[in-house]
Amino acid sequence: MNAALIPANHHYPVSVNNLDTYIRRVNSIAVLSAEEERALALELHERGGVEAAQQLVMANLRFVVKIARGYMGYGLQLNDLIQEGNIGLMKAVKHFSPDHNVRLISYAVHWIKAEIHEFVIRNWKIVKVATTKSQRKLFFKLRSNKKRLGWFSHEEVQDVASTLGVKPETVLEMESRLSNYDLAFDAPNDDDDEQAFSPSAYLTDQLADPARQVEADDSQSQHLQLMTNSLQQLDDRSRDIIQRRWLSDDKTTLHELADEHQVSAERIRQIEQNAIKKLRVAITA
Repeated sequence: MNAALIPANHHYPVSVNNLDTYIRRVNSIAVLSAEEERALALELHERGGVEAAQQLVMANLRFVVKIARGYMGYGLQLNDLIQEGNIGLMKAVKHFSPDHNVRLISYAVHWIKAEIHEFVIRNWKIVKVATTKSQRKLFFKLRSNKKRLGWFSHEEVQDVASTLGVKPETVLEMESRLSNYDLAFDAPNDDDDEQAFSPSAYLTDQLADPARQVEADDSQSQHLQLMTNSLQQLDDRSRDIIQRRWLSDDKTTLHELADEHQVSAERIRQIEQNAIKKLRVAITA
């Protein structure tokens, strides 16, 4: 738990390292009345009072703990969830205005959950499972809409898609992602089982195949030889235009070539196109 969020003075809990102690301390902080909260919000909004912001945050830390507990089913540490929720609370306090005419925690719930959602999605698996808006919605609601263990039936897919306002294909894709699990590419170092299941045991790197590399090099060499031979079959003017327009690092413009060959730029373009067609035929023949 970030001790910086808990000032060490007689009004607030001191820095703690134990989660249970932290929760007891934040629960011991008195909840602000509506009048007290509005006065502090005015102080923060009009004068930028740091002390007012601090009091607003401290008085609502207990609610972050309660919200964070609802996300413990994703295999993440509660103290990390609370930490992210506290960040959301601080952002909410920064944007909170007394003109909203609601209690701070009602306004802050969205900010708190948003930070926790981002943390869960980033850390639930090695590979990010939810990237689009529809996938994010499904990530947190799919389990609660599932009425039994096992894969969804066609009717259940349609029902969930209709309830959450997403496409059935998105439901199926997210269900598949949630059902998969992370697998280390290499077997554990302390694993003595020679038959240990790991992708490194059966997935090969195609780019490292010597035969493929030799084949690619040979193919490239053949194409270069064909290009060289095809260029030699062009007349001097066509070959000069192709080399200076396509094969030189310092490209020459149509107008520059037109001045040198004493023809129009359009004529240079025509010669260029005819030469390219001849090269294409020679290479693919």
